[in-house]
Amino acid sequence: MILDVVQHLMVNLMPMLAQVREAGGNSFDPQSYKRLAAGIAIGIGAIGPGIGIGMAVNGAVQAIGRNPDAAGEVRTTMIIGAAFAEAVAIYALVIALVLAFT
Repeated sequence: MILDVVQHLMVNLMPMLAQVREAGGNSFDPQSYKRLAAGIAIGIGAIGPGIGIGMAVNGAVQAIGRNPDAAGEVRTTMIIGAAFAEAVAIYALVIALVLAFT
């Protein structure tokens, strides 16, 4: 699924950039490419953690619904897992900021 999104971006975005460059107007400088890469990096980097946290919460809610006595342990484990998943999004944010401001 993610590869389809990347392929779609490449197929549709690159011809538009080439047309702008051939027309001679608003040609992209290297800073523009850095900002574009930063936007794509955080966009793709946030997809995985978002899906992962959603699946973790779904599983935790189902587990608590089936066994309410284990709610405390399930909730704690879910929060730790969500923190690890969120760390991946933070790494993507750091990479995007490095791309944008270097």
